[in-house]
Amino acid sequence: RHPLATFFHLFFRVSAIITYLFCDWFSNSFVACFVTVLLLLSFDFWSVKNVTGRLLVGLRWWNQIDEDGKSRWVFEAKRVSLLIRTASTEAEARIFWLGLIICPVIWTVFFFSSLFSLKLKWLALVIAGISLQTANLYGYIHCKLGGSKSISRASSRFFVK
Repeated sequence: RHPLATFFHLFFRVSAIITYLFCDWFSNSFVACFVTVLLLLSFDFWSVKNVTGRLLVGLRWWNQIDEDGKSRWVFEAKRVSLLIRTASTEAEARIFWLGLIICPVIWTVFFFSSLFSLKLKWLALVIAGISLQTANLYGYIHCKLGGSKSISRASSRFFVK
C-alpha cells in the first residue's frame, strides 16, 4: 500500500551505511564524508519518525511541552482491525521493524570497529548514528508496548466495573 514510504524507510538507512563504508574511496575529505553521512542519518531519523512509522505500522511519537514548561513524551498506536491487514501491509510492517532493529546493530558494530582500529575521528559520527537509530527504535518499541498496555488497562477497567 505504501511502496514509496517503504523505499525511503530503507533508502536513507542503507545509503548512510554504504556512504560510511565507501566514502574514503570516493573522497579524501573527512568533513565531506562526515557531513554527508550525518545528513543521511538526519533524513532517515526525520522520515522514519514523521512519515514511515505512521504509514507502515500506524505508530508515532513526539515530545510535547506543557503549559507549565514540563516536557512530556507522547506515544500513539493506531488501532488496526484484523480485517484491514493484508499481506502487503504485513510485509511492509516486517520491513519496517527489520530496518529499525538491524541498523542500530550495524552502527554498534561500526562503533567497536572504529574503536578497536583506533579511527577515533569516526567515533563521533558512529555515536550520532547509534543515537539517532536507537532513539527511533526506542520510540517505536514504546509505542508498540504502550498501545497494548492502554488496551489491557481499558479491558481490565471494564472487567472491574
